Amino acid sequence: MNTLDKKYYKIRDVAEMIGVPCSTLRFWEKEFSDLRPKRNDGGTRFYTPRDVEIVRMIHYLVKEKGLKIDAARDQLHRNRSGVEKRHETIRRLQEIRGRLISILKALDSRR
Repeated sequence: MNTLDKKYYKIRDVAEMIGVPCSTLRFWEKEFSDLRPKRNDGGTRFYTPRDVEIVRMIHYLVKEKGLKIDAARDQLHRNRSGVEKRHETIRRLQEIRGRLISILKALDSRR
């Protein structure tokens, strides 16, 4: 699910999109001041598409790049636009790679 077409997402939906447990999202919410999903009166979290993009950047920095929480927080504060551009570029390249792999599989099946 790369396109964010809803106005709000529940924590379970975001966790499935990103591939992390809900507890990780709750932890990141405490650690990163930029990540503040809205809550209803019952305390249910509602993530906006902007929040989901922040979670994706945090995931990129912490899980894919291997930074510690403090270093990831520092990167987001000092060079947010650079992190966004790098993350978006990597996401696009992964998409292209996936397409190419599916094309190669289709070609191999025709042989």
